[in-house]
Amino acid sequence: MGRRKKGDPVSGWVIVDKPLGVTSTDTVSRVRRAYNAQKGGHAGTLDPLATGILAVALGEATKTVPFIMDATKTYRFTVRFGIATDTDDREGVPIATSELRPSDHEIEAALTCFTGEIDQLPPRFSAVRVAGERAYDLARAGEDVTLTPRRVTIHEARLVGRPDADHAEFEILCSKGTYVRSIARDMGEMLGCRGHIAVLRRTRVGPFGEAEAIPLDKIWSLGHSAADTETLSAYLCPLETALDDIPALAVSEQEAARLRQGQAVMMRGRDAPILSGSVLAMHRGNPVALTEYERGELKPVRVFQLP
Repeated sequence: MGRRKKGDPVSGWVIVDKPLGVTSTDTVSRVRRAYNAQKGGHAGTLDPLATGILAVALGEATKTVPFIMDATKTYRFTVRFGIATDTDDREGVPIATSELRPSDHEIEAALTCFTGEIDQLPPRFSAVRVAGERAYDLARAGEDVTLTPRRVTIHEARLVGRPDADHAEFEILCSKGTYVRSIARDMGEMLGCRGHIAVLRRTRVGPFGEAEAIPLDKIWSLGHSAADTETLSAYLCPLETALDDIPALAVSEQEAARLRQGQAVMMRGRDAPILSGSVLAMHRGNPVALTEYERGELKPVRVFQLP
């Protein structure tokens, strides 16, 4: 007999508005404890310096994390011109300064170089692995860190504000793996004035935006009364929200049972003409399995064991 898991079989997504100074790991831990969930994870690290959307998966929703990690992300951020730091953000040690300040026109012109597919060098203080070690661990130990540029996509980039000569506010829509700190660093170098991230906020991850986000403190403040439990349940987005771009297909109770056991289901031609690739099998409105349609069969790829 397998060991019984601690906690409740809670499954779904909690979209957290992460506050300043809290790690992504600590955020997941707090949400998991608030729900007394058996397991939890997140769909993309948000630095302690950053605020905004952290999509937290609980229970069976953790099986859908890769789909949200692959989704596009939107950030609003402020660049401080005139100072470069070793971490490319305001918490780092200044390593270069400049008295030059760019004009709005110069900034707009530079932005065109940060749109589309670009090769981006991650910050020295980042979670990228170098010879099996995290880059930030090597950097903190004083070791030389040699990083390799990575191809990322900036779908949209625009200047949204200019509070003063030292600062500029931006918004970008980008692919996974994009480092906003690298954009600030590289833009500062391109403009000849240096720069780093002063403020960073993630406003959207895939289907999840600020409208769905709940402040972490609000979640953490709830107890276990009936009213609080009801409120927590209301914050929980269905597991299948992460799969909103995958076609869904209703299956029978017998077919659902087969899929849950890891067995393929023959479609008998009834839906075959409209199916291809990934298909979400549903039974009575509940997700059963993420499947792959191939040669007239639905083959389970990820099975969801929901109560």
